[in-house]
Amino acid sequence: MNPGDRVRVERGDSVYEGVLMPSTTAEEVVVKLDGGYNVGIDREGSDVTVFESDVYEVGGAGGEEATSEVAFDEDLPTIALISTGGTIASTVDYRTGAVTAQFTAEDVLRAVPDLAGRANYRGRVVANILSENMTPDVWRELAEAVYEEIEAGADGVVVMHGTDTMQYTASALAFVLDTPVPIVFTGSQRSADRPSSDNVMNAVCSVEAAKADCAEVLVCMHATESDDRCALHRGTRVRKNHTSRRDAFETVGNEPLGHVDYGTEAVTFDREYAPRGGVELAIAPDLETEVELLKFTPGMDEALLDCCAGKAGLVIEGTGLGHVHTDLIPEIESMIDDGTVVVMTSGCLAGRVCDRVYDTGRDLIAAGVVEGEDMLPGTAKVKLMWALANAEAVEETMRTPIAGELTERSVPWT
Repeated sequence: MNPGDRVRVERGDSVYEGVLMPSTTAEEVVVKLDGGYNVGIDREGSDVTVFESDVYEVGGAGGEEATSEVAFDEDLPTIALISTGGTIASTVDYRTGAVTAQFTAEDVLRAVPDLAGRANYRGRVVANILSENMTPDVWRELAEAVYEEIEAGADGVVVMHGTDTMQYTASALAFVLDTPVPIVFTGSQRSADRPSSDNVMNAVCSVEAAKADCAEVLVCMHATESDDRCALHRGTRVRKNHTSRRDAFETVGNEPLGHVDYGTEAVTFDREYAPRGGVELAIAPDLETEVELLKFTPGMDEALLDCCAGKAGLVIEGTGLGHVHTDLIPEIESMIDDGTVVVMTSGCLAGRVCDRVYDTGRDLIAAGVVEGEDMLPGTAKVKLMWALANAEAVEETMRTPIAGELTERSVPWT
């Protein structure tokens, strides 16, 4: 009997069925009931029956990465399930009462028995961190792991990731990888031990999306507060817009690419996308890390700009059409003259930068600032990191759509 097994516990007149969870004492057995609640039951006087057990073949020993896979069914597609940590792979630390990222990829599969029978799974742990601890080094490791899984024959990839910085990592993989299969990021806003957890639905819908035709980097999260469907967002056009709602993620400036119906598991795409098998698998994992993202605000200390002097690149989140205080323009021009590539984006939720309308914008263009069009500021930072490391004409690359990060025109957003 191991954590993850499905068990029935009979004690007196009471019967409990659910998934066996880790226990902190030898005197108790902890079961996650189908309703989502955990219940602790005294072992003494209890009759425990294992009536459904997960079957794993665990490979890999030592090192930071671990791999696992379930029994193979030749009639099913193969999905690589890669864990980086985050709430979807978290549980409660009973010592502190806080949520901690400690599940491996195998634990995620055990915690979501609804994944069984949908695909053959290859589990792989790249990192075990909360998303605020994500770094470009981990982006590279993740990209290389995804590349290896696809090269080894995976029909799709699901990446378990914390929600707070998921949009940055999704953007990074969208630029670093040319992928012939879907790469689907998912996470959860609420941990598995909470009745309102979104981890099961998000994981199931992500696997279905990874089996579909859209060979792009996607983010799959709740589309509404109800457990009805998940939205499929393009990885370079999505942002987290709420701290805790289950439908926190939104595609900026447009509707999501598609959605997955949780009741039928039907995957529907509503907009044009890159089809499965449309490109050859390729990777360009180099990233220039000397790039900063600076948000302009009224009264901002000019010393913040000074801190960015000497950087390879700077993305500014300006006001409206892409402006900063006129007093900052000479400093920005000096940085550009010294070799820093400066890209202007907007702090608005939708629309595009246009520095040709007002004098301030025209002065910024004259200083050498690159207009970021309608790129999200975070996406622009990641793209600039990639462009500086891989492109000969960086400014032209920043103005050229690569992974759906730029749109041809902006339309009114409702």
